[in-house]
Formats: sequence, structure tokens, C-alpha cells
Amino acid sequence: MSKKKSSPKGKKAEMLDSEMIQQPVEKAAAPAEQETVDLTEFRKTQPLSFSKANYKLLFIGLGINILGYILMIGGAAEELDQFDADALFSHTRITIAPLLILAGFALIAYAIMKKPKAEPEAETEV
Repeated sequence: MSKKKSSPKGKKAEMLDSEMIQQPVEKAAAPAEQETVDLTEFRKTQPLSFSKANYKLLFIGLGINILGYILMIGGAAEELDQFDADALFSHTRITIAPLLILAGFALIAYAIMKKPKAEPEAETEV
């Protein structure tokens, strides 16, 4: 007596498996055809990820960051035995400069994420 173990898949699944094994496979996957693209044509059809407006916003944000860091500079005492709390903890250095830096970083992030507007395609006559 032979003990035959049944598959947990069931009889239909076993039949499908056996049919798939018996049928030859012609081609599993065809190789992808490489298409050559002319770089000048690609530049005409695909917009750049950064437009002039993106670069302007990026440099404005960078300028705001630099201004914020410049406003933070200072407050050092000329002599070691002096302490000028008003110069060190000024309103500009504690409040305005960090806000400018955060605004600059926010503007830079916006400039990076902003999608350039699609230029209308010029109709050319041949």
C-alpha cells in the first residue's frame, strides 16, 4: 500500500500545475529594444526640471539665508572683563535673524519643489 499525500492546494490547482509543466514556454520575456534618442530633440521635447523662475527663487532664498546669518554676527566683547547683554541678546540677533533664516530655507524648498510651467508648443510649418 502506498500512502499518497494530498496537496493543500486542491485538485484544480494540481491540474493547473501539471498543465503548466507539460506545456512548453516559447519565450518568457522578449529583450527590450533600445531606441536611440537624439539629445537635441530630447531637449526640445522634455522641459528641464528647473526653470529660470526656480533659479531666481533659489538664489533669493540663499540671499535671505546669508542676510539672516550676517544679522546674527556680532555681540562679542572687546575686552574679556566686559559683558554687554544688550548687544549679545538684541532683538535683531535673537528674533529677526532666525526668522529670516527659516524663511530662506522655506523659499529654497519651494523653489526646489515648484514645477516649471509647460511652454506652449510652437507650430512649425514645413
